[in-house]
Amino acid sequence: MIMRLGLLRAILICSAIVASVIVGLAVFQPARQGGRLPVVEAGAIEEFPRALTLPMKGVVSSDIEDTFNQSRGIERQHEATDIMAPRGTPVVAVDDGTIEKLFLSESGGNTIYQFDPTDQYAYYYAHLDGYAPGIHEGLAVKRGDVLGYVGTTGNAPQNTPHLHFGIFKLGPEKRWWEGTPINPYPILMGTISSRTKSPRQDGG
Repeated sequence: MIMRLGLLRAILICSAIVASVIVGLAVFQPARQGGRLPVVEAGAIEEFPRALTLPMKGVVSSDIEDTFNQSRGIERQHEATDIMAPRGTPVVAVDDGTIEKLFLSESGGNTIYQFDPTDQYAYYYAHLDGYAPGIHEGLAVKRGDVLGYVGTTGNAPQNTPHLHFGIFKLGPEKRWWEGTPINPYPILMGTISSRTKSPRQDGG
C-alpha cells in the first residue's frame, strides 16, 4: 500500500512538472532585438499569401543564395536573401505597392523599402548602385517597374555585386524599419518553379 501511494505521488509530481513546462512554452515569446520582432521563417510558399515576381529579369535558381540564417557579426542574422547579378542590372518591384522609404544605410547602402498594397508586408532592396529615374517616396509602383540597379553600396564586397532582398511582416504601427523577417528564399524559388511550369508568367 505504501509503495502504491509513493508511486502515485511520483506520477502526480511528474505530471505537474510536464504541465508547467508545456504552459511555459505556450506563453514564451522571444524579446525584441535591435528593434525587430522575432524571426519567423516562411518554410513553405503557402505561408506567404502574395505571389511575387522575381526582383531581376533572367534570374535562375543558382543566382539565389539561401543566406537568411547566416550570421552577420556576433549578434545579428542576415535575415535576407542575396541574389547575384552583374553591376547595373535593373532591379524591379516584386509586387504592386508603394515606395515607403528611400534610405542610405551604413550596411545596406542605397536601399528601398516598398510596402505591398495591403500594407501588411514590406520588401527591402539593398546595396543598390542607385535609384531608377523618378523613384521617390510615396510613389505607387507596379510589379516589374524598375526601382534601381544592382551594386555594392554599403558593406557589400566591391567585387561581389548583388541584391540583398528581404521581406518582413509589418507590425500594427506600420513602421518601415520594423517587422517580422520572413525568409524570401523559398518564396522566390517557388516563383521560379511556377515560371517554369507556365512560361507566360512574369518574373523574368
